[in-house]
Amino acid sequence: AGASLGAALAATLARQRPAALVLTAPGDWRVLQALRAVARDQGLPLDLREDRHFYTTVREFAAFARGRKGLRLEHWYRHLRRRFGVLMRPDGEPEGERWNFDADNRAAFGPEGPGPLPAPPRFAPDAITQQVLALVRTRLAGHPGALDDFAWPVTRAQALQALDAFVRERLPLFGRYQDALWVGEPWLYHSQLSAALNLKLLDPREVVAAAEAAWRAGQVPLAGAEGFIRQILGWREYVRGIYWTRMPGYAELNGLDATLPLPAWFWTGQTPMACLRDALHQTLRWGYAHHIQRLMVIGLYAQLLGVRPQEVHRWFLAVYVDAVEWVELPNTLGMSQHADGGVMASKPYIASGQYLQRQGAPCAGCAFDPRQRSGPRACPYTTLYWDFLLRHQDWLAGHPRLGMQVRHLARLDETERTALQAQARALRAQGEQEAQEVPA
Repeated sequence: AGASLGAALAATLARQRPAALVLTAPGDWRVLQALRAVARDQGLPLDLREDRHFYTTVREFAAFARGRKGLRLEHWYRHLRRRFGVLMRPDGEPEGERWNFDADNRAAFGPEGPGPLPAPPRFAPDAITQQVLALVRTRLAGHPGALDDFAWPVTRAQALQALDAFVRERLPLFGRYQDALWVGEPWLYHSQLSAALNLKLLDPREVVAAAEAAWRAGQVPLAGAEGFIRQILGWREYVRGIYWTRMPGYAELNGLDATLPLPAWFWTGQTPMACLRDALHQTLRWGYAHHIQRLMVIGLYAQLLGVRPQEVHRWFLAVYVDAVEWVELPNTLGMSQHADGGVMASKPYIASGQYLQRQGAPCAGCAFDPRQRSGPRACPYTTLYWDFLLRHQDWLAGHPRLGMQVRHLARLDETERTALQAQARALRAQGEQEAQEVPA
């Protein structure tokens, strides 16, 4: 935490008495403010250096955004593709004559599921890691989560092995199935490289170069390579720019006026909703969930229920191995909860249980039916989705991307509207009763 790190720095300065401080820019606003305060209190000049584990600087992002009414990912992404010559032809046009192949990367698994999957790279904890695990067991025994399956890369050599394994074994099908779900399969074709990137064990340039080289060698389709590269070169640089140019006020935004506390079962996974239970259990066991689980299973439910976005943010920051605030906060408040009023995403990402069913959620074994909006077997996602449309219909009716969904409200008669809204109120009341503060 920023305060404890600042105290440790102050103690070191008192002993060493240096002439100045040289600091690589941290990824957390609180840490930067704490260290600046120490330097100021000690009367020392602070030489803040750029973090070179990114393609760009925050100043470059700010200059690019200046004067624009809004800055979407696509504008920034194309700028970076051109600047760094990634997936570009000699004539300056994008490979495949398209910048974005997202439309080709939305397949779901068939009823038989994903079939045999490559084993994820796992690394036995070394001596230092074992010492840390023992310390956590001793001091944080009562906290949510588990340690028994910890096997993430913790060295540069291990991170390079993980990168090589992903490019060879998963990247060929990553793009096609990047939005797919399947119960009991946490890894599917996802890279699992974000923690290594955020810990500086991998440089984003080498990750992007490996993906592009695999495409040029004919080992992966262009759509898959582009979709993955967009996450690293585009999205990762974009969310960092949003974070640092809009903090500290960004952290307190609440554009949808969501006020409910976080239900306690987010910390246990004990919910009858099968898709949410699977994603939460996986998160608590591995410290990991892929992006569609975070956005369209866990985050979607919190948004539809109306949980205060700052509580959702603190939960995400607490449970994932790759959760550094500069990347987690914009993804949660902006992309997932639409709390920033559209700074990052042009629309709230909302859907009913039927969307999750199409993507492979375990609806067949669930207590709820995603097709039902109200009644004892109604899927809470579906109930809350329609209630969300009703609660926000005046705003959404004029939205260029959601107007059609609002017009579907016409199919509800007054009796069903009343029943649906009453069931949504009951779900929110139950969530309030099950609320729990973030563990200390």
